[in-house]
Amino acid sequence: MSANNKIIKIIKLAQEIDILSQNMATGNLLLNSHGKEGKLYIFYGRLLYTTSNFHRVRRWQRAIELHCPKWNPITSQLSDREKPWEYLLLYDGITRNQITLSQGKKVIRTVTLEILFSFSIYTDLTRQWESSLNKKSELSLGLALCYRELEEIFSKITKMQKLWEKAGFDSLNPNLVPVMKKPVKPEALSGWGKYLQGDLTLWDIAYQLRKSVLAVTKTLLPLVKKGLLQLKTVPDLPTSPIKSDLTTANEGNNVDKTASKKQLLIVCIDDSPVVAETLKRIVKPAGYKFISIQDPIRGFVKIAEHKPDLIFLDLEMPHANGYTVYQFLRKAPAFENIPVIICTSRNNLIERSRAKLIGAADFLSKPPKPEEVLKMIQKHLPNI
Repeated sequence: MSANNKIIKIIKLAQEIDILSQNMATGNLLLNSHGKEGKLYIFYGRLLYTTSNFHRVRRWQRAIELHCPKWNPITSQLSDREKPWEYLLLYDGITRNQITLSQGKKVIRTVTLEILFSFSIYTDLTRQWESSLNKKSELSLGLALCYRELEEIFSKITKMQKLWEKAGFDSLNPNLVPVMKKPVKPEALSGWGKYLQGDLTLWDIAYQLRKSVLAVTKTLLPLVKKGLLQLKTVPDLPTSPIKSDLTTANEGNNVDKTASKKQLLIVCIDDSPVVAETLKRIVKPAGYKFISIQDPIRGFVKIAEHKPDLIFLDLEMPHANGYTVYQFLRKAPAFENIPVIICTSRNNLIERSRAKLIGAADFLSKPPKPEEVLKMIQKHLPNI
């Protein structure tokens, strides 16, 4: 009966996503099961990405190694609070021609299948729809999965669930780690010893062996029943999946420069703390000082006191128009010669032309990309 209940829960989840797809809904579908939480990001009826509060980084890294083994994304360009960082990295990789659309979709499918299957193991799966009023996005829907693509995932999960129950695994979760309970003779493990050191989940082992998680679990469960192995929980990987190349590259290169030369100051006028933090992570390792101003009206005195060498100015702020702020800066003697780079997510010909007409030094589209930001800074502040 429990197996049927689990499958019914998954079927109902699929039906709800089908309705959201037909209604072109935007928001998050929240999942809860056995103390674990998950989230499906839906945008105009399509799935952007699926996340969970367990093994998020571990799962991402596994999917990237499987489908994009030569890709080395940089995490410091993340800035959109409405989208998961994994989706933003995939989108960025595709726009740079570092990975293909097919690879990006495979990552999303793999992660979604793993998460939903992990939730399907228990009978207490609940779901809640959280609608979003913010439907503005510069991101393409091409990377998102339509319902037809999700149907294939649900079909696989249902088959896996039936086989899982048939094998007698019941509520055994593949996110657990098999580890040797006591010293075992090597011949008893038949070459499995290196996978049983307490740092690899059943999913991880399946990936490394290029086998199904069902096949791996079938092989190891008898050893658990004999008391040779035990299954433990393990925390997620402690850091983000890929460290920023930018930080690493500059940690050893800027000490002498900043010690012998005056550190130039860069100011970011933007209401988004995420954008400010992104720019900070880009410019500080490169040897610059950085100040963030969220309210330009109240922050002018602070800007004038610090005398910045370059300003990044957002166009869309709740209490100030970016073009109005720009005109004020140009009329004030303290700011009239400071290069101002316009920042906006509205990267189109009209905005670029307008920024050029008013005399802006440059135009930066969001989310800011490390190499583009540094290139612009070096262009307008050549004497670093």
